[in-house]
Amino acid sequence: MVAQAQREWFEKDYYKALGVPADASEDTLRRAYRKLAKAHHPDAHPGSEERFKEISAAYDVLSDPARRKEYDEVRRLGPMAGAGPFGPGAGAGARPGGGRPFTFTGDDLGGMFGDLFGRFRGAGQQGPSAAATRRGDDVEAEIHLSFLDAAHGVTTALNVTSEAPCSTCSGTGAAPGTSASVCPQCSGKGVLDENQGFFSFSRPCPKCAGRGMVVETPCPTCRGTGTELRPRQVKVRIPPGVDNDQRIRLKGRGGAAPQGGQPGDLYVTVKVAPHPLFGRRSRDLLLTVPVTFAEAALGAEIKVPTLDDPVTLKVPPGTRSGRTFRVRNRGLPSASGTAGAGDLLVTVEVAVPTKLSAAEREAVEALAGASTGSPRSHLGV
Repeated sequence: MVAQAQREWFEKDYYKALGVPADASEDTLRRAYRKLAKAHHPDAHPGSEERFKEISAAYDVLSDPARRKEYDEVRRLGPMAGAGPFGPGAGAGARPGGGRPFTFTGDDLGGMFGDLFGRFRGAGQQGPSAAATRRGDDVEAEIHLSFLDAAHGVTTALNVTSEAPCSTCSGTGAAPGTSASVCPQCSGKGVLDENQGFFSFSRPCPKCAGRGMVVETPCPTCRGTGTELRPRQVKVRIPPGVDNDQRIRLKGRGGAAPQGGQPGDLYVTVKVAPHPLFGRRSRDLLLTVPVTFAEAALGAEIKVPTLDDPVTLKVPPGTRSGRTFRVRNRGLPSASGTAGAGDLLVTVEVAVPTKLSAAEREAVEALAGASTGSPRSHLGV
C-alpha cells in the first residue's frame, strides 16, 4: 500500500493541485484547501467530484508534516520528478552533476523497490526499518442517530472492540518488572546492512523482526505483542449535516499496533433515522404542506415548521397544487463545513375534503354555478 501511494506521488503534483508554492506554510495550505474545497464541493457544484477528491488527497498528504516530508523526498528523487539519481545527466552510481557515488537510503527509494529488496539503507543509518514497523488494524464501526442529531451534530461515545495497548505491560510487551533490551544482533538498528559496491542494501533483523529491541521475558497477558483485544469507548464528534451512510474517518483511533507502532484508523458509518415531517435531498430539506382550496385560490400567509423556529410562507393567489416554494438557508449545513446551509423546499398540496357540511356544500355549489368555462376545454371533448 505504501509503495502504491508513493508511485502515485511521482505522477501527482499536490502543490499544483492546491495552487500553492512548495514552501507554503501550514496556514497557506489550510486557506488554499478551504477556498478550493468550497469552490468544488459536490454538494454545491454537482459534477466536481473528481476535482474535490484531488484537492482532498493533496491536503491529506501536505497537512501531515511527516507525510509531506516523505512526499517531497519522493518527488525529489523519484523517476517522475526528474531530479533523482537517474535523472538527466546522471550516470550509474553518480550524483547529478558529478560527485561521489550514491548510497541509497530507505527514505529515498524504499517505496519503489521495497517489495523486491526490503528497505534500502545507508551504511551509517540508525534506527529500525520502517518496513518492519507494523501498523495497527483499521476498525469499522456503525453509529445510529436521530434525524435532529444528524442535522445539528453531536458528540457521543462509541463502543468498539479492537486491539488496544495491553493493560498489564502498557504496550511494551515485557512482563511487569522487566523491560525490552537492545537487540544484540543488529545493535538496535532493526536491520542488517549488506554493502554491494556502490549500493548499500539492508534487510530486517531476523532476531528482533526489525524492531531493534527484544523481549526476553514476554508479558503473560499479551505474550509479548503489547496488545490485547478488549472493548473500549471512543469519543466521536459527528459534524452537523451528516448524511445517512456517510463514512467518517478518525485517524489513529483504530486498533493498536504491536509494541508501540502506529495505530490504525477508525471508520464510522452513520445511520440516520427518518424524520416524521422532513425529507432530505443533499443539504435541502423537503416538506409537504396541505392548504385549503380557498388559501390556494385567494392566496394566504401560512406558518411552516423548520428544524428551528417556524417561518411564514406567502402563498400567492392562484397557486396550483404541487407547487414548490424555496425558503433559503433553512436546510442542513454542509458536513464538511466548506459550503453554506441548504434550503427548505416546501411543496403545497391542495387538501380536498372527503365530507362536506351543509354550509360547505352550498358554498361549493354556488362557486360551481358561478364558474365560467371548463378547465378541460382544451381537450376538445
